[in-house]
Amino acid sequence: MSRVIQLPETLDENTFEELISDLESAREGERLLFDARHVKWVSPYGLIGLLAAGQVSSDRTGLAPAIEVPDSSEVRSYLDRMDFWQNASAIYDLGARSTRPHGRSDALLEITPIRSHQDVHHVVERVRDQAALILENRLHYPKPAVIQFSVMLSEVCQNILEHSEAVGWVCAQTYYWKRRLGRDVLVLAVMDVGLGFQGSLGAEHARRYGDRWSAATALEAAFLNGESRFRDPGRGQGLEAIRKQVTKWNGEVRIRSGDAMIARVPDWDDLSPLRADLPYFPGAQVLIVLPARAEEPVAT
Repeated sequence: MSRVIQLPETLDENTFEELISDLESAREGERLLFDARHVKWVSPYGLIGLLAAGQVSSDRTGLAPAIEVPDSSEVRSYLDRMDFWQNASAIYDLGARSTRPHGRSDALLEITPIRSHQDVHHVVERVRDQAALILENRLHYPKPAVIQFSVMLSEVCQNILEHSEAVGWVCAQTYYWKRRLGRDVLVLAVMDVGLGFQGSLGAEHARRYGDRWSAATALEAAFLNGESRFRDPGRGQGLEAIRKQVTKWNGEVRIRSGDAMIARVPDWDDLSPLRADLPYFPGAQVLIVLPARAEEPVAT
């Protein structure tokens, strides 16, 4: 038995729920076809979201899903440049489609799997010089921001290894947000489909919360209070530190896990800071948006 999942025209953080809504009913032995023919625009979050959705489909049905290639030549070119097909080959049934890596693109970071601490180190080293150019020249951040961004990137990738017990992916792109901000932004997306925050923190913290323990309370514990699955002093401060740093840059960070999402919402967005009514999806999905600094008014 097979079923078609029609993808939205725009694949990003705002349509992720639409992308995964049909996966809740996926059953063993059911072959899913992700129809991407009408996709017209994809963000870094949408790219790895499609990988994550494909992995969940495979886990639930026991069959590799298929995918229809977008009709848009621009979208196809973007998927090629971001090494989507190379990474998708481990998840989707791509038939005879070429999965050779495209080589370096204009992105800060093409889709990169995170399987080990060495992968995290490689990612940070790889983007260091280009991140410096982007943060200083395009976003107009001060020089110390380069180090702070590297720490943030390392922390959010390490979170996959320490809390998910599953392979994850990271991707980053800089582009101009004409409608929303009228400024350049750096968009960083990191995802896995592992334990999630509720599962990861449960052994250490669920009893204390009792009946209130949920994906939402687990996200609050980690994101706002720095709680960790580990008892070691000083552990668990990474996400809290990321939230504080993103706040200084007037950026946005949202973390989705299970059926909940928590966010640091800047003044340029109207996102709800906490939701607990989402379709269940395993693991954790992180989005960080860093906008260019607004130009200071010229004194007269």
